[in-house]
Amino acid sequence: MPMIRSYLALPCAVLMLTGFTWGFGADKCPKALELTGQLGALRDEAQVRQAEAEILSICPDGAAGHYVTALQLERVGNLDGAIAEYRKALQLERSFPLASGNLGLLYAQKGMNDEASVELARGLATISNPKYHKAMALILAERKVYPLAIYHFNEAGRELTTDASVFTGLAEIYVAIGQPAKALEEYRRALQADPNSERAHMGIAAIHLERNDLNKALDELKKGSLSSPQNREIHLMMADIYTKKGDSKQAEYERLLGGKGKPAPATSPAPAIVPRPLASPAPVVAKPVVAPRPKAELEKAIERLKATIKDQPDAVASYEELGNLYRAAGMDNEAIAAYKEAAYRNSTSSDVYLNLGILYEKQDMLDEAVVAYKQAVQVKPQNADARLRLADIYLNRGSNAPAVEQYGEFLKLKPNSPDIQLKLARLFARNKETNLAIEGYLAVLKQSPDNVDANREIAALYKTKSLNDKAIEHYKRVLTQQKDDVETRNALVSLYVKDKRYDEITDLLKGTAELFPDDPNNHYKLGLIYDFKKDYDNAIACYKRALALKPDHARSLNALGRLYLKTGRLAEAKVALEAAKKADPSLEEASVLLNNIRDEFSPEPRKISSKIGSKSKKIKAKKTKKTKASKSGKSTKTEKSKARKKH
Repeated sequence: MPMIRSYLALPCAVLMLTGFTWGFGADKCPKALELTGQLGALRDEAQVRQAEAEILSICPDGAAGHYVTALQLERVGNLDGAIAEYRKALQLERSFPLASGNLGLLYAQKGMNDEASVELARGLATISNPKYHKAMALILAERKVYPLAIYHFNEAGRELTTDASVFTGLAEIYVAIGQPAKALEEYRRALQADPNSERAHMGIAAIHLERNDLNKALDELKKGSLSSPQNREIHLMMADIYTKKGDSKQAEYERLLGGKGKPAPATSPAPAIVPRPLASPAPVVAKPVVAPRPKAELEKAIERLKATIKDQPDAVASYEELGNLYRAAGMDNEAIAAYKEAAYRNSTSSDVYLNLGILYEKQDMLDEAVVAYKQAVQVKPQNADARLRLADIYLNRGSNAPAVEQYGEFLKLKPNSPDIQLKLARLFARNKETNLAIEGYLAVLKQSPDNVDANREIAALYKTKSLNDKAIEHYKRVLTQQKDDVETRNALVSLYVKDKRYDEITDLLKGTAELFPDDPNNHYKLGLIYDFKKDYDNAIACYKRALALKPDHARSLNALGRLYLKTGRLAEAKVALEAAKKADPSLEEASVLLNNIRDEFSPEPRKISSKIGSKSKKIKAKKTKKTKASKSGKSTKTEKSKARKKH
């Protein structure tokens, strides 16, 4: 018997030692998988690290453990390692949408679009992650599957409201399918997300160019050059516009900034500083040059200076002039070397450091450019161009405080620079320093009262401070300059609604419908305000205009049905509401109103009669009970009376 017991105990021990728990222990990997879904909601880095450590401790070799390892590798830039770990996680847990979606993002980064689309689709089947939607949209847009790309961009834009690339991507699709009005709307949404979006400024300008509106295109490109002065494509587009306008001098200047112009002429001892188009600082010229020097002449001058330097190696002025000659000849690297030699010998020419910084910027060596511009300002604090260029670099890098400082110093030197004042005001607005921003915009408007951007942007700030009258005043100024500014019109409507100024709303919406007669939404909105004012005839006319443009305009059909119902035209209401429901099944109001109409037409007599019948049966039953009770009561009385008589 003891032998039998020992044989029976042996397999149990083996099963225990190999991890078989007989149900007494629990697999913690499902819990770890649940925890992975909570990682995205954590914002504190310490909490993220703690949660990841917990997942790795309870399920190190499971799908959740590999997923966390992939996240950690991705954070340190090891994309290949992260991809391998995501794959392991999916081998262990095929239905793991977070791992699929993240793997799809990495595939997209590496240009593996086929693999990316498969994994992103698996992730999106369960999770509506805006990053997955954006990546899928970019792939579909590249493949020209525009309807699906539009859907995914729209889904991404619901949450990625500050990601300008989502809206520019959507705008570029609308351009490709020939819908410029929608493209403009999306480009403007991109600028709301990021006022410095180069793609948005260039896209809007391209649409204006397509419409042969050179002035609007040029204005938009100027805004782009303010935020991105180093963008060569913007300058080349501006050069083409100036060429079309017959301004060859300005066109040549913009080509220079775009990197396709002639080399700058040499000067002695300091070169002419090319003026910036917006700030327009005065050029610094020691010896004015009428025309560029021929290449042969420049080469001879360079050889002479080299000989001079050989005899006098510490002559600072010779290195300065040599740098100027090299720059004029387009030999940027040699010019940088010459200017550096001059700086090494403690050159006191601020323009040497300025030109050195310009050359560094041209080669995208921004750290070196910052150092050079700082030296230029140190040598000559009044060097406005060096301060402006320094401020632009700080701004583009997101170093707002030093950018504000340098723009402020520039404005002290060049107070009549509304464009730079505007840039500074925008910087204050971005930093949520509303009062300083308003002061900046007012300074711009003092010099340029009709500046559209300044009026629009200060109005938005007044609106946030609930100073509606001032906001309305500036929005109106915008519309006097640009009647077709849809963004401003929408902002005015919202303010008028808040202040219950219905007559102004009506006039504004009338104007919008006249400016954009082919947009059914404009007629629909005008119909709503007429509806609200109980001007039903005009409301119906507006809804019908919208439907003439777009017969399946669900909101107009719904509003028309509601109005017919309100005025007692039930048959027409039923037709309109059924059409609205067909056009957009998600319109709840149309379904509710339709049910009300059906109740009016068919009051369901069977149900009512059945209820009445049941009630009558109950009443009869009660009566029969009463009669029985009364009969029984009478019989007992007669029996008692008979018994008394006998007694």
